Amino acid sequence: MDKLALRDKMLELTEAEMAQANAKYESFLMDARLDRSEPIENDEQAQAETAADLAEAFDDKAHEHAVKLARLRKIDFSPKSEVGPGAVIELGNRYLVVAVSTAEFECQGKNFIGISPSAPIYPAIEGKTKGEICEFNGRELEIGAVF
Repeated sequence: MDKLALRDKMLELTEAEMAQANAKYESFLMDARLDRSEPIENDEQAQAETAADLAEAFDDKAHEHAVKLARLRKIDFSPKSEVGPGAVIELGNRYLVVAVSTAEFECQGKNFIGISPSAPIYPAIEGKTKGEICEFNGRELEIGAVF
């Protein structure tokens, strides 16, 4: 498994999410500006306030993505023998990347999902090696592989 290609794919996806959040932020920010040279109707004021609130929410998202990018760039994606940051694990029929949380994505013909060390499942799998059993939500799961 080419973990550097996997990291690059996660960086690419996170950068795209950040660009989308920035574009939405700018769009809502433009909608929040009122032309003060003309009288302002109540509904215009309300719409501008709503747009400003939405712009703030997307600004927060952009900052979250910037934090994810910084974390992804710092994580050591070298081969691992136990579950920890930078590890890729096979758990059931899924591949989890211990780095940052992501939606499911495809890379190298396999589906992956990124989890952060603050994910609820992480304490159950942390430090485990191939073949070990962990319990999560009342189910026993076997670590199929650690990369």
